[in-house]
Amino acid sequence: QVQLVESGGGLVQAGGSLKLSCAASGRTGSINAMGWFRQAPGKEREFVSAISWRSDSTYYVDSVKGRCTISREYAKNTVYLQMTSLKPEDTAVYYCAAMARTYLGTSYYFRAASYDIWGQGTQVTVSS
Repeated sequence: QVQLVESGGGLVQAGGSLKLSCAASGRTGSINAMGWFRQAPGKEREFVSAISWRSDSTYYVDSVKGRCTISREYAKNTVYLQMTSLKPEDTAVYYCAAMARTYLGTSYYFRAASYDIWGQGTQVTVSS
């Protein structure tokens, strides 16, 4: 199994930047993709970004395109989410997730149900 630990969240001012990290441990060789989701109070969990673990293919929700960059570092089994131009509506608990199963096509990257392992979450608060 895989364990994920997020870090890097915090309080930032609108327009600021933040870089989230998610370190994976355990059977990391089984990871096919990793993604970031977020959940604000009273709202459903929302897809933010994902990256294929075996390629540089990346995916983003429209609301963060141009403001977020996802990357991964194989040697450290870590995925990052660099966020810039943060807005108050970005405030949420951010979760990283690992996809251990193999799916056909790319649509599965956007679905929370496609991911098997989840981190504990890291709080991102953007003040106005």
